[in-house]
Amino acid sequence: MIPKELKYSQDHEWVKVDGKVVTIGITHHAQDQLGDIVYVELPQIGEEYNAHDEFGVVESVKSVSSLFCPVSGKVVEANGELANSAQLVNEDPYGKAWMIKVEMVDPSELDNLLSAEDYKKLVS
Repeated sequence: MIPKELKYSQDHEWVKVDGKVVTIGITHHAQDQLGDIVYVELPQIGEEYNAHDEFGVVESVKSVSSLFCPVSGKVVEANGELANSAQLVNEDPYGKAWMIKVEMVDPSELDNLLSAEDYKKLVS
């Protein structure tokens, strides 16, 4: 299931746009490939990133994967619940397992992201 209202990165992050703030997480495909998630490392509020910068790490029973920020901006919120409940990434990747909220510096960067249809082609 690939929600149509979201945008996607080539690195398997999803982006939900709400004005100048975007919510970012990893896709169902990404969590499925990783297997059982055991640890999520997220940035502090106030950290600033450029598009494609690494902002955190997801660790599963089989590997460790970097998380990449799809857009440039400042972290305004991080999902602290994932520190104690990393398995939420497997259970609800598009809902409770959102990772960070970023205030964008350049909303035009959203044009570089994939639509649900394009992301579906990427992963099939």
